Amino acid sequence: MRGLQLLLFFLPLALLAHWAGLSGITVFAASALAIIPLAKLLGEATEVLAEKTGPRLGGLLNATFGNAAELIITLSAIRAGQIQLVLASLTGSILGNLLLVLGFATLFGGLKNGRQMFDRRQVDTDATMTVLALIAMSVPSLFSLYIADEVLVEELSLSTAGTMLILYLLFVVYTLRSCTKEKCDAVTVREALPVHAWSGAKAGAVMALSMAGIALMSELLVASVGAVTDSLGLTPLFVGIIIVPIIGNVAEHLVSVQAAMQNKMDLSLSIALGSSLQIALFVTPVLVFASLILGSPMTLQFNQLELIALTAASMISALVSLDGESNWLEGAMLLAVYGILGLAFFFLPLSL
Repeated sequence: MRGLQLLLFFLPLALLAHWAGLSGITVFAASALAIIPLAKLLGEATEVLAEKTGPRLGGLLNATFGNAAELIITLSAIRAGQIQLVLASLTGSILGNLLLVLGFATLFGGLKNGRQMFDRRQVDTDATMTVLALIAMSVPSLFSLYIADEVLVEELSLSTAGTMLILYLLFVVYTLRSCTKEKCDAVTVREALPVHAWSGAKAGAVMALSMAGIALMSELLVASVGAVTDSLGLTPLFVGIIIVPIIGNVAEHLVSVQAAMQNKMDLSLSIALGSSLQIALFVTPVLVFASLILGSPMTLQFNQLELIALTAASMISALVSLDGESNWLEGAMLLAVYGILGLAFFFLPLSL
């Protein structure tokens, strides 16, 4: 994990490549690699502050900033008017957590530790909330096929986004009210992250600088997406669903896999399912309202292929996580579904 910090070298490299007018692929690659350690530092700073503020406030802090990197990247895309890229990125983040992260964690954890057990009560709540969140995200998309008035579709999206935020707040309140120090510590990432002897002020400074760096790199990343799609023949949908989510969540993905290999499947599942919940119930509705402020209104109109992928991911991840145990074969199943979906999106025509 510490080796990721070496990738900070790519931050000034991305700026130099941009100022020197180098190819868009170079700028995209450098800025993407720079975001990875910045997201890791942001996560560590959040955990340090969470530990210093106690289990209840710390849990709220994790719930708010758990996917800050993804939020910053998508806000940059909204400012650039790339709404389809944003929707694809949201889809890809959920797919990545439910299939890729959970798949690798279950696979490597099972290969090292054999059959692994976990508390199905907490996982049951997270899995049910995830399915519910995906249903809420799907409603505006499906009903928009029968609503001709775009204004009504926008109002439906805003109403749905508001309901999703309320549901997320209720979920956070429920979690915090039932939270003891032992229980909260069991479902946060701090057990699998390095322990820093940072003061609260230093952790706050690291958080602020990391967010600023991610915002700067996100601007370069989004601006160079067009050059990448043109040069490599990739569709914006594929870039949004596969590439962008992996960039913003690599550090968190590694933490989940590391936790599973340490035989901490409760923690690993909490990271994967909790991150999916945050994307669906917090980041998505926040982006809907933020898009109005930024002047590029975004509605919750995912295409049918994205909805099919989300449905498949929620179904298989729920089946794998609701029995209270996991093994390496289930991890291979999750990865197979992710690989098949990735290939399907890769082969989609550019004209879609």
